[in-house]
Amino acid sequence: MVLADIKPGCKARITNMESLNEMVRRRLMDLGVADGVSVRMKRILPFGGPVAVEAGGQWIGLRRCDARRIEVAPS
Repeated sequence: MVLADIKPGCKARITNMESLNEMVRRRLMDLGVADGVSVRMKRILPFGGPVAVEAGGQWIGLRRCDARRIEVAPS
């Protein structure tokens, strides 16, 4: 399952971010998003727009193509 498949309000634990672009992965790690971290899907914007997730009390916007490259497990 990937992060883009999670419904708003649901939580998931990140299991693999290896397929992300190195710069995007580094930026997310700087924000505290890494393997094993629990995130909650907050918003999914329409028409293929970005998604907003909450991790560690902060909201982070991600392009949908990047959210499709982050593997998660439901928690």
